[in-house]
Amino acid sequence: MFVFKGLLTFLSERKIVDEAVLIEFIALTENENNTESRSKNDNMFFLICICNQQIYIIILIIKVLLAFILHFLTFFVLHFGMQQIKITFLGTGTSQGVPIIACNCEVCTSLNPFDNRLRSSILIEDDVTKVVIDSGPDFRQQLLREKVKMLNAVVFTHEHKDHIAGLDEVKAFNYLYKMRMPVFVTKRVEEALHREFAYIFAEEKYPGIPEIDVVNFDNDTFNIGNIKFEPINVLHYKLPVKGFKINNFAYVTDANFISEEEKLKLKNLDVLVLNALRLEPHLSHFTLNQALDLINELKPKKAYLTHISHQLGLHTAISELLPGNVELAVDGLQIII
Repeated sequence: MFVFKGLLTFLSERKIVDEAVLIEFIALTENENNTESRSKNDNMFFLICICNQQIYIIILIIKVLLAFILHFLTFFVLHFGMQQIKITFLGTGTSQGVPIIACNCEVCTSLNPFDNRLRSSILIEDDVTKVVIDSGPDFRQQLLREKVKMLNAVVFTHEHKDHIAGLDEVKAFNYLYKMRMPVFVTKRVEEALHREFAYIFAEEKYPGIPEIDVVNFDNDTFNIGNIKFEPINVLHYKLPVKGFKINNFAYVTDANFISEEEKLKLKNLDVLVLNALRLEPHLSHFTLNQALDLINELKPKKAYLTHISHQLGLHTAISELLPGNVELAVDGLQIII
């Protein structure tokens, strides 16, 4: 009983069990100790009460032990990466999206919904945290389509408009949840946000503007809730861009060069997401063949291609050319990592 009383006190101090349970247990055990001094002539009714009391104490012990086990399992899951994380592709298109305005090519006029692509972005979520990587011009439409009711943070890969233009939409969460939105950026991207969204940072703020908290990062791993982000440095021609590794999943968009050092972080993943703009060479993006060569070098179990232009070709036709472990990502695709 002494050991259990100590355990119960420990759990009560950490709010795992209610303090009232501790008080009740102490009262019951003291009551039980008092019964030992009673005479042997106590009536049968009192003996029955003692039995019931002991049974109740046993039940109480079982409940507290179960609470302790549940607390331990929760701690283990949250701190040792056993929780599942869901990835939703909010958009998989290039800067103009697909279809492109006024274009009459076979991709832009295709009736296949897989040939329609909003600007590239993903939603990452576990049981308690939802994070978006990049908020492009289609951000509002993407969140409405996926029925996103809560968002804990936005993380930016770089400052191009097709990745930051939708930042203003976080004001919906400001209004509904009375919260400021954490926005994770490099110093370079922060400077761009000050230029592009000067009204957010103005000293005299207009009512109803987005309320954000800028959080800077560079090369160090950082956490949002229980989701750990490891930055990956890539180049988009000469522009520094961040990819991200989360558990054994990595997301790299807007790149045409990855150093050998950074490639080491991307080897033998469960899932790799990589940009593949089109078939012909491009100044700042991997082509399809370049992306496939890199995937073959890095050897992920599964790879998805994103940031896709109408110039890549029809979804069905290109899919037939891909290796078995590679797919074209599509808007709305969800995977579990």
